[in-house]
Amino acid sequence: MSRRTLAGLSIACAAVLLPVSACSSDHSDAKQPTQSARSSESGSATITATPSATQPPVKKPPELDDGETLAGRQNVTNGNASTAFSKGKKSDALIVAVRCQGTGKIKVVVQSVHVSFPLECVANEVNTTYNQVAVTGVERSGVVSVEAPSVVRWSMTIGRGPAAQEETPGAGLNSA
Repeated sequence: MSRRTLAGLSIACAAVLLPVSACSSDHSDAKQPTQSARSSESGSATITATPSATQPPVKKPPELDDGETLAGRQNVTNGNASTAFSKGKKSDALIVAVRCQGTGKIKVVVQSVHVSFPLECVANEVNTTYNQVAVTGVERSGVVSVEAPSVVRWSMTIGRGPAAQEETPGAGLNSA
């Protein structure tokens, strides 16, 4: 199981307790931005940021994990753009992975399920954020739109894969 999936599992558990999802990094020493995903539908969204020290250049769209399938891709872009994604299985979550560089905030919108989230991009740093959206309707095809200042370069991969499983409170704890 990938570290991103493990981080998603812990985030999904926390999302049960809070009305907005949390953001977590793959590495404990990485900057952890506060971000949220909102939806009027039932389900959850998880966000995982990865540190820039090990990031590929922004011109290379993010990769998906094994077991996840490609639904859409946007090569490096400046400013606003929209990318269509293909239909998926009802049981799969939608994965929106965005890599950005340049000073400014971008807004990512999954129009068909009314989910959006902001991302903060930094001038001399490449940031990649993976978002897993598991709400009613994500199995349909749709469009992801990105609103970004012209100074921000970004690329995006849209995929589908198994939704992160929520752990029950106390699971894995030894009882005396």
